[in-house]
Amino acid sequence: MGFLEFLKHNFMHAFPILLCGAFAIAIAFERYLALYKVLPIKDSKGFFDRINDLILAGRLHEAVGACDTLKDKPVGRIVRIALQRAHLPDESIQSGIEMVMGDAVGEITKRTSFLATLANVTTLLGLFGTVAGLIASFEAVGSADPQQKSALLAAGIATAMNATMMGLAVAIPCMVAFSVLTNRANRMVAELEEAAVRTLDLLKLRYFGDEAKGVTNVTSINDKSDKKAA
Repeated sequence: MGFLEFLKHNFMHAFPILLCGAFAIAIAFERYLALYKVLPIKDSKGFFDRINDLILAGRLHEAVGACDTLKDKPVGRIVRIALQRAHLPDESIQSGIEMVMGDAVGEITKRTSFLATLANVTTLLGLFGTVAGLIASFEAVGSADPQQKSALLAAGIATAMNATMMGLAVAIPCMVAFSVLTNRANRMVAELEEAAVRTLDLLKLRYFGDEAKGVTNVTSINDKSDKKAA
């Protein structure tokens, strides 16, 4: 029995597997676009170099404006909320980053786990078709003429094996796509955490830089006063 004949005569077994395969293709394609095209920043180093220069120069409004151009990027939103809270205590900055981080992680990881679920479901559906095919073949052999027994048994076994093959043919690519996309999502989450740490570090450098300038100015004023008194 060929695969097309299997589909024709066992459509009720094949249709759920095909439906799961269609869902898996749609999810994998959407997640690929999101994780490789839409959400990441193409020039992350250039973006942070620009933000670094603007923060250390005290031009926070321009830095926020640079982040506004990347509103659809999780890294841009994290840096933006940190800059908007730069005048607040560290705890407020961290809480803002954590809120945005939670939304960003959910956006990165959503729907990817469905691929693993679909892989398991299609494997079980293939096994279900295998068992159903074997039961049907044994029942046919038990009530068939001796001359037809071998043909019916061969057809039943072919049906069972085609069901198994079809389930695995959908499940294996699902698991590969799940592994690849999960690895990509984990890398993006790590990049978000690194972006949050870098932004906090830049804000602290700016704060201590301003403080050091203030101390220098006070020292110079005192020195001038001492010279005049002398």
